[in-house]
Amino acid sequence: MTSFAPSAAVRRPDVPRYLVEDSHVPASPGSRNTFGGRPILPEGEDWPECYCGAWMVLFFQLDVPPDIPRFGGDHLLVFQCPVHNDAACLREKSEQFPRRYWEKPRIWGHPGAFWRIMLHRDPTVPAEEEPHLPGSELVLRPECETETRWRAGPSGETGVSVGRSEFKVGGLPHWQQDPESHRCGCGAEMLFLCGLPEDVGFESRPGQPEQPDSSYSDAYVLFLGNALYLLACPEHCHPAAVWPVLQR
Repeated sequence: MTSFAPSAAVRRPDVPRYLVEDSHVPASPGSRNTFGGRPILPEGEDWPECYCGAWMVLFFQLDVPPDIPRFGGDHLLVFQCPVHNDAACLREKSEQFPRRYWEKPRIWGHPGAFWRIMLHRDPTVPAEEEPHLPGSELVLRPECETETRWRAGPSGETGVSVGRSEFKVGGLPHWQQDPESHRCGCGAEMLFLCGLPEDVGFESRPGQPEQPDSSYSDAYVLFLGNALYLLACPEHCHPAAVWPVLQR
């Protein structure tokens, strides 16, 4: 077994991150940071529909804080089909995505995307209210992470130990398995924007049907509750140029 020891010479400055927390305060009609609530959609975008025809559930939306590199000032929205709750697994390993990969990604078991994740800066107004989840105000609590590179034994090879497993925007990914990297269809290297640990539940409204394959009877999950890493295109080539990496 290789032993690792921290090297102070390769310690990097603090990286801004914001923990995502539920205030348990009902969302107001114009709120932009919410679980559920009224989505602030990009210009010209209708409420997302799954390939099965079902309206997707708005799980959360938020304004990315201005000090998050490349994405500060963007508005992030995360939707998923209420019927199709599954992992988005690529059929083949691919670092370079095809153009418009967000519409018909090559994933196992599905002819198209059952989610819609968007990032934009358009001056739009809220749409109608999400019916599956009660709208509540989302709070972003600022903290920092410090990246430390770890140097391995006599070979001098370096790996990176980064990030804590938290529901957060910005900061550093806490990979459960090997790190993943992808290039957007436009050619830009996609960057980590937001992460959720395993089994984060989003409270559902009373009377709503239970979500298929969820570990909760009174809450919905994203992508079967896998740890989620949102990688986004820093060139903002399209509002939906965001990819969900999933690990367990």
